[in-house]
Amino acid sequence: MSIAQRLNQIRSRIEEAAAEAGRDPRTVRLVAVSKTRPPEDVVAACRAGQVIFGENYVQELTAKAAGIPEPLEWHFIGHLQSNKAKYLAGLVTLVHSVDRLSLAEEISRHWGRLGRCCDVLVQVNIAGEASKSGTTETGALQLVRDIALLPNVRVRGLMTMPPFFDDPEAARPYFAELKRLSDLIAGEAVPGVEMKELSMGMSGDFEAAIQEGATLVRVGTAIFGER
Repeated sequence: MSIAQRLNQIRSRIEEAAAEAGRDPRTVRLVAVSKTRPPEDVVAACRAGQVIFGENYVQELTAKAAGIPEPLEWHFIGHLQSNKAKYLAGLVTLVHSVDRLSLAEEISRHWGRLGRCCDVLVQVNIAGEASKSGTTETGALQLVRDIALLPNVRVRGLMTMPPFFDDPEAARPYFAELKRLSDLIAGEAVPGVEMKELSMGMSGDFEAAIQEGATLVRVGTAIFGER
């Protein structure tokens, strides 16, 4: 099956999941996770109508962005070291994985040099897994408040990665909890903060994530095939 055919399948599944939840499918955007994929795969997906691509590694993203002329939107979705934030300045539309104030400060500093603002999501480690990045659920609101004070960063929502389960239903409570946390933070009306994005759900469980409120689903294998 081609990348274009797989994309069409994913889009249909997104529409069905949104409809089941009584949501407008246009409120859910697909992030094609292109890490470790060759540039020609990205181009093929782009020509099939895919706009947003998510990368996990700074060096790989910058190399692809330099070599792909197509008009697309890059999101950074992996763990970001503070000393590498400068390489993403002005290159990515959204950073999904801000989990500490020091990283947000570096992002603000480098985007500020360009006279621009970077949209970010705060990554929350809902399950408290030691192997995953993310602020704690209890620390999320304070982190959002602190980031909101920075001049060149805008908080646009939250992101999480639940534990891996064979059954996508097992991930649902973690998605529901992120939505609850998002609503709680939105209710605080922190100046400059919008809780409009929820980045959650991957190839194996994105339908459950959509039904719990995801606005960005990060899908790689189901589009590009097994690595």
